[in-house]
Amino acid sequence: MYEWRKMTPQQRHEAFEYRRKCRLPWHGPPHPQSVLTTCHISAACYEHQPIIGKSPKRMADFEAQLLESLAACTKEIFAWCVLPNHYHVLLETPDLKAVSPEIKRLHGRLAFQWNGEDGARGRKVWHRFSDRAIRSESHFWATMNYDHHNPVHHEYVARWQDWPFSSAAAFLEEVGKERAEEIWKVYPLLDYGKGWDDPGL
Repeated sequence: MYEWRKMTPQQRHEAFEYRRKCRLPWHGPPHPQSVLTTCHISAACYEHQPIIGKSPKRMADFEAQLLESLAACTKEIFAWCVLPNHYHVLLETPDLKAVSPEIKRLHGRLAFQWNGEDGARGRKVWHRFSDRAIRSESHFWATMNYDHHNPVHHEYVARWQDWPFSSAAAFLEEVGKERAEEIWKVYPLLDYGKGWDDPGL
């Protein structure tokens, strides 16, 4: 479903270039003495309906708008993953209080647009939203692993890099397979995120 390997070389190149514009600092987490706040943003569609994932185009458009909206209130976007019914973003911001209103504006605008496109006026589009501060270096890397592994966990693809709506492919290209495997082994997921994106919630 929406596999990276099905994209043309030109589409892959454009996707990588877009991600590079976000200046993702793959080689290390933010410095603990920084006055900036590093946090993990998660949001889901109501009852985990695949509203974001109605089509590959909608997912790509949402990914672009999400990153553009967050760029206005963040210092860095470290990782992200957009799935058909929810998304995750790992970011650093000078003002955490500015992030929530930005996301609410994005959600409101897109809920109106999508309900019009789908002939579903009055439908509730969004449900769960959370922002969680990153507490340590191990928490940072486990969160990045969690975000990049999410499409595999939900069985959309077999490998991180096959999912086009995330930072995983660019991350693997930048740090290399050996470093990515080291990060995966040293910072395992264990029960990270258990229950958050359970469709039964």
